[in-house]
Amino acid sequence: MIEGFPFRFGVNEFTTQPWSFEEDVAHYAALGVEAIEICEAKLDPERAVEQMEAARASGLAVSAVQPRIRTFFGSKMAPQPEAVEQRVAAFAESLKRLAPHAEGASFVMNTGAPSNGNMQRCLDETVHHLRRLAPLATDLGVKIAIEPLNPTSINVETAIWTVDQALDLLDAVGHDSCGLCLDYWNIWQQPDCDGAIRRAGHRIFVVQASDWRTPLSAMDRLVPGSGAIPLGSLLHATWEAGYRGVCTLEIFSSDVPDSLYAQDLENVIRHSRQGLERAWKDHASKVQRAA
Repeated sequence: MIEGFPFRFGVNEFTTQPWSFEEDVAHYAALGVEAIEICEAKLDPERAVEQMEAARASGLAVSAVQPRIRTFFGSKMAPQPEAVEQRVAAFAESLKRLAPHAEGASFVMNTGAPSNGNMQRCLDETVHHLRRLAPLATDLGVKIAIEPLNPTSINVETAIWTVDQALDLLDAVGHDSCGLCLDYWNIWQQPDCDGAIRRAGHRIFVVQASDWRTPLSAMDRLVPGSGAIPLGSLLHATWEAGYRGVCTLEIFSSDVPDSLYAQDLENVIRHSRQGLERAWKDHASKVQRAA
């Protein structure tokens, strides 16, 4: 049994939406955060290379990247461009532009919303385009991680909502550079979630954590340890699956009366790290007592 929290701690820039990219880097480094998940939307197109290098110079590892366009089909979060080929081209351009400054990182994506509810077409075309992009990612020294989203996002942002659906899609792609982005907020309610995580095994490329209450908006997540997600169990299942990477805090908190974005964001990060560590420790103690 691993005693201390075994994963490096990272923060996704969506978590600190009110801060600029430069503020993210400065605050994360000062707080002892070990990795940053970069959101391309926060980069200045004229200074993106300089900003990426500044993040690495601060001591932060670049664990993952959220491209500006990260769905092949339409998305409420990023509705333009509309054409699938244009969206795929935009994703490829993000790979080419940012990968040289994020070696080994995973570029996170999902399917987008099926046109006219045609999920089969959405899945088939996603597989087709990932087969085209996977060799490019390999050549650039990065990976692609597909993220199943919560059922609240079906036909808005995604056509897949379980770990097993994502694994089926990855099987169809059949390329080692394509894997899974495991966001606990999105997948914790699926049946036998722990078992699905263990089945994912080496295909887990990215892990994201926050906590759940019945959402008050489309952007409503909580500090880990303050909601309903059995984080300790999921974290241990992730370790048992063989994942040894970064556990990244990803919080959205818009259009809610108690927005975390209006609070002290340094404390949000501190309390989130403590919540994850406590969840790991409490579950470990529970397993030991049961043994």
